[in-house]
Amino acid sequence: MSPKKLASITTKTGDEGQSGLITGERLAKDAIVFEVIGTLDELNSWLGLLVAKMPLKDQRQVLMHAQRQLFIISGMMAGSKRVKFQAAHIKTLETQISVLHRQLSDDWHTKFVYPGGTVLGGELDIARTVCRRVERRLVSYRHQATFPAPILKYLNRLSDYLYMLRCFVNDQVDHQEQYFEAEK
Repeated sequence: MSPKKLASITTKTGDEGQSGLITGERLAKDAIVFEVIGTLDELNSWLGLLVAKMPLKDQRQVLMHAQRQLFIISGMMAGSKRVKFQAAHIKTLETQISVLHRQLSDDWHTKFVYPGGTVLGGELDIARTVCRRVERRLVSYRHQATFPAPILKYLNRLSDYLYMLRCFVNDQVDHQEQYFEAEK
């Protein structure tokens, strides 16, 4: 049996600080579009970790669905004409937020809580903050390029979903949240 021939992932085309979009356009690696794509990748990586750790099968499915949408959004930002974001995915997240909210205990908090609580809750908080960073980067990118408005709305709902899921997983293990209170 002959050894498996591996394709090289090293192109060396970025050695001087540039990278390419799907369109073939070359830009500096610190261009805002790469900041957006890189932060989407970071968020997708956090979601991958959450999928691996999530004990709730239905929520693993929601997280995996979100990962797929992040790949689509990244492809669109890179200039792909083959992928399209469907605004219907916003409704999927809104439905999940409602489902989780209805399942929270009656004494669910309405104040600011400290991030974390449990390890999984903390990881969900980190994913949420990365999602918020993607939103901010997209708002900056919108000054240079156009993209479908529902993408920004989707990311806003995704961060809401991640927060609600964080509260839900902490509530499920009866974690006593720590509330922020301003010093008097």
